[in-house]
Amino acid sequence: MTPLDRLGCAMSLRYVREFKGFAGIRLEADDIGSADDPSIVLLHGFGQTRKVWEDVAIGLEQAGRHVINVDLRGHGGSEWPSDGRYDFTAYVEDLRAVLGQMRTRPVVIAASHSAWIATMALAEDAATLASGLILVDPPADLCPQSVQASAERLSAAMGRGLARPDYDGRIFSAFDPSDLDEKLAEAASHIGLPTLVIRGALGHVDGPEAADSFVDKLPNAEAIDVDGGGLLIVAERTEAFNGLLVDFLERKQPRFIPEYRSGSDARTLRDAMGCFATGVTIITAHGSDGQPVGLTANSFTSVSLDPPLLLVCIANNAGSAATLRDVDAFAVNVLQIGQQPVSNLFAGKTEDRFAGTRWEVGEYGAPILPSSLGIFECKRHALYEAGDHFILVGRVEKASFEPRRDPLLYFRGKYRRLHFT
Repeated sequence: MTPLDRLGCAMSLRYVREFKGFAGIRLEADDIGSADDPSIVLLHGFGQTRKVWEDVAIGLEQAGRHVINVDLRGHGGSEWPSDGRYDFTAYVEDLRAVLGQMRTRPVVIAASHSAWIATMALAEDAATLASGLILVDPPADLCPQSVQASAERLSAAMGRGLARPDYDGRIFSAFDPSDLDEKLAEAASHIGLPTLVIRGALGHVDGPEAADSFVDKLPNAEAIDVDGGGLLIVAERTEAFNGLLVDFLERKQPRFIPEYRSGSDARTLRDAMGCFATGVTIITAHGSDGQPVGLTANSFTSVSLDPPLLLVCIANNAGSAATLRDVDAFAVNVLQIGQQPVSNLFAGKTEDRFAGTRWEVGEYGAPILPSSLGIFECKRHALYEAGDHFILVGRVEKASFEPRRDPLLYFRGKYRRLHFT
């Protein structure tokens, strides 16, 4: 980060910040306000730059929000890719990459063509990437010629009283949204985030009726029609526009002072421990009768590299606890994202957990789950009593892993997935 300037007398910093976008492209953004405040990501439309949001960003910061104001690829200070990669997928993955690099889940505010980008980016796992969505004049016409004409009108509007934007003219030959109608409708139906659609803020670029059917497909949306009077209300009537944004934000994503619960009771401790995100493992072994046993555990960690030791914590009342106390060999199977059903199976009380699960005997005698992200085959090293659990320490005899798979994560009592930056 490099400091640009200070806003006001409240010692509020503004920085130019860089994000790594799709395929490593450099995306430039203004970072405004305190990162401890609720975050906003601003996305301009084609033919604009982040300059169009300048006054809006400052107003949001003054209302207690942390603002990330991004230039799209091929616009303003962001990289203009030499290979001309401006297809729709590239823009969608850029946004997902930016959101993956945020420290909190922001509200995304996307204008014009970026409304399409935001909709598709949030279609699969909106709740893990963002906390809200505001779409400003999502265009209705998906033909490439209309995209270019609309971008040129917005660019001209920015030119009145604002610095003329710069963007790569190759965008319009590479960006073809003509087959997106059904995909956008399907994507919108999966976004359950609090959503606001503001229509007319860009001078009725496509007419007030353009977004009606689109809004109807968003499960948790409200719409506001504004009279821009042909003006770029985002830039020229900022106070009124910010009033709409702040009203929605305070109703749906209000600011709050962190409230820390404390105590030593089991519920508080469990909830507090749940704040530590972990991977998920299945511990497997053979009992004295030769039958395989296993259970799901997320209390697992490396202990030492020399000698190679790891440990797992197992509840004394677990169904397989008695067997695991006495084993000479066991395996730790680190689960990947596709193994959530297997995790649930081994966490339940099913008698034969291996009946419907692909498994085989490992090189050191313990059952292993070959579809796992990683497998540690261990010999028993030590066992320690620890309250209502015991700690089983294993010496790793063999480790194997599949680097192309993604881990299954567990956080606050729910499964999660990793978002790569």
